[in-house]
Amino acid sequence: MKNKAFPFFFYLMILLYILAGINHFVKPEFYRKIMPFYIPCHDFCIYLSGLCEIIFAILLIPKATRKAAALLIIAMLIVFFIIHIQMLIDCWDNDDVMFLVAIIRIPIQFILIWWAWLYTKNPRLKS
Repeated sequence: MKNKAFPFFFYLMILLYILAGINHFVKPEFYRKIMPFYIPCHDFCIYLSGLCEIIFAILLIPKATRKAAALLIIAMLIVFFIIHIQMLIDCWDNDDVMFLVAIIRIPIQFILIWWAWLYTKNPRLKS
């Protein structure tokens, strides 16, 4: 049975990661503000993560690389927990109005991981 929602959500995921990756190059200052102090080479990490988002999204397209790309996205999202947790701590410490956003970002990470995980189960699904 073909899942009719599959193509929409599949291409939505690709689009979101490509746009997020491009944003790292267009607005790196946003990412500089949330980079944990203990991660070295902030600009390099910002641009590398943006490039990874773009490449992994493109690698989702061919069925032959879909599972690997989805696993790489999951790994990337797990690494991003470091930034989101530090953002949460910083917002708490500074009574930042972004604290609520920082809280919401944590469960969103789990949703994004689950979404990517769907494409590891059957990478040959029709898209």
